[in-house]
Amino acid sequence: MGLGDRLDRMGSDMILLGNIPELDSVAVVTVIIAIEKKFSITIKDDEISAQTFATLGTLVDFVENKIAEDKKQST
Repeated sequence: MGLGDRLDRMGSDMILLGNIPELDSVAVVTVIIAIEKKFSITIKDDEISAQTFATLGTLVDFVENKIAEDKKQST
């Protein structure tokens, strides 16, 4: 997304939507696809909301919960 050194300064409370101009609707889809590939998970459209992308922390929490959920379903 071209965040450069700003990425290093992002904490879990960093507001994403409306705060990062590069994070438009196309970028959100790109981030979701990248997360799916990186963590070998599938994210359904109805699992994502604006709250998911409210902060970096809420996005991380979502991904961690999704990974845990997928592991549970696999066993």
